[in-house]
Amino acid sequence: MRRNFEILGLCMGWFAVMAQLYLMLQNREVDVAESLVRFFSYFTILTNALVALFFTINVFGADQKRLALLHGKATPMALTAFIIVVGLVYQVVLRKLWNPTGLQMVVDELLHTIIPVLVYIYWVMFHARTPVAWKQLFRWLLYPLGYVLFVMLRGHFSRFYPYPFLNVGALGLAATLLNIAVVCALIVLVMAALFYLGKLMQPRRGTISNDQ
Repeated sequence: MRRNFEILGLCMGWFAVMAQLYLMLQNREVDVAESLVRFFSYFTILTNALVALFFTINVFGADQKRLALLHGKATPMALTAFIIVVGLVYQVVLRKLWNPTGLQMVVDELLHTIIPVLVYIYWVMFHARTPVAWKQLFRWLLYPLGYVLFVMLRGHFSRFYPYPFLNVGALGLAATLLNIAVVCALIVLVMAALFYLGKLMQPRRGTISNDQ
């Protein structure tokens, strides 16, 4: 059952990411190099790629020393939190901004709805009962913080911002920083919710002793 989830996540994840890359290159308005940089400037793409990579190394195995971060106990919970935030921000803020059709609609739903739901179900079924230290989970916050730093620095020079709520030129610095703070707070809130849900789902020591 677990392997089936991982194979499904692997296939859907890589299909969605690669199909989105194909669509972006097909409809590009800048050169290929700039298009590739912009493609990997989306938190949605990076997070879905991490999820797909996580499922891939679980299906095929990988060197735990080289990919230690993706083998950590806190990794499933952290990735679940990030992909949930991807879905929430899209449903609340971004969905109303466009109306994709055809393959783009399929890819859009995979990246922002289907894969986040799949990852959450997978985490609840197979990883929620794994004890995780908050310190281990907290280290994963370097990922969104590093992402924001990269996007803002690059946007300052290139004038390209992947999301409208990060567009300093259109919103101003104060409003943009407020938006960043809200999204970061949402990430921490979702992480905390998963952390305490995991605590609730973990068997109590007394229960374990009685079963034994």
